[in-house]
Amino acid sequence: MKLALVHDYLNQYGGAERVLEELHALWPGAPIYTSIYDPAAMPPAYRQLDIRPSFMQRLPGVMRHHQPYLLLYPFAFEALDLSGYDVVLSNSSAFCKGVVTPPSTLHLCYCLTPMRWVWSYHEYVRRERLGGLARAVLPVAIDYLRLWDVASANRVDHFAAISHAVAARIRKHYRREAAVIYPPVNTAAFHLAPEPGDFFLVVSRLIPYKRIDLAVEACTRLGLPLKVVGAGRDRSALERRAGPTVQFLGKVSEAELADLYARCKALIFPGEEDFGIVPLEAQAAGRPVVAFASGGALETVVDGRTGLHFHQPTPEALAQAIRRLDDLVFDPRAIRAHAERFDVQVFRGALAGFVERAYQAHLDARARLLPAPSA
Repeated sequence: MKLALVHDYLNQYGGAERVLEELHALWPGAPIYTSIYDPAAMPPAYRQLDIRPSFMQRLPGVMRHHQPYLLLYPFAFEALDLSGYDVVLSNSSAFCKGVVTPPSTLHLCYCLTPMRWVWSYHEYVRRERLGGLARAVLPVAIDYLRLWDVASANRVDHFAAISHAVAARIRKHYRREAAVIYPPVNTAAFHLAPEPGDFFLVVSRLIPYKRIDLAVEACTRLGLPLKVVGAGRDRSALERRAGPTVQFLGKVSEAELADLYARCKALIFPGEEDFGIVPLEAQAAGRPVVAFASGGALETVVDGRTGLHFHQPTPEALAQAIRRLDDLVFDPRAIRAHAERFDVQVFRGALAGFVERAYQAHLDARARLLPAPSA
């Protein structure tokens, strides 16, 4: 089985790229097709991979400012030559599922989410600081991208979704069913601490839709220590809202992050995410999670057993949930055991099985179409 991987873009490192690494671990000989690739923005190990970017790689300024090229991504992926592969596996939250494959090629999509900013446009622009020109032009582009997104979904033979929440969106927007295969969590990288500390923890990119402002404001009002790990364009605005108990640590090493997870009183996960690997990393360290009751957190955080849910995206609702923590006793080993249900090895087995079954069914269907041998 000759397989190719397709990824939206490689100019930032996050959860989607961790998934890509696990896909490549399953199929180490597979090339990775993408729109743009910035080696400086990616871990050094990526320089050893067979990465094949599109024509967008040559566009001026695209590495730093890729947003103005929004409408070129569909053309970039449609222009990729994927002939000669038995299976194409796209790892998509945006455009890469739109590749065009030959009739004999099986196209499987591991869908991180249908395009968030396209299908939740009004919610997206409310929290983004967009200028007047962008607000005037974007609706036209969004209308086009919605049509393209639905049309390109028809090029996928089978979908797998990262959560039941994402599977429901695929059903709504694309009218397609999807298997649910949870993303991988490297639980072996995290450990239990003998005695956790008294601080709360946030681990996130600092961008508007992550709703880190809720955690900052709630802990400031309660006078509780909060450590914020991560970088992003919202940092200065968040620092202005923060009181003296809130500390911004920026980016930290993997060892430092594992230590922070193990020693925190609880992780705060205030935004709506398609899945969310961070809460499971904290749970792998035996720590409870206070999470907004929406999206993937409903599937990864068990209310009252591995953490608490809050039901309104407000500082008041979050503060009330934080206060409730003192009334509950959590078992760190039970929390870790829950996280291990999402371990890397579980993911690898489920994803490999999904691909193998789909490919065998594809071969069987092709065999049925072949003319019967003459007598």
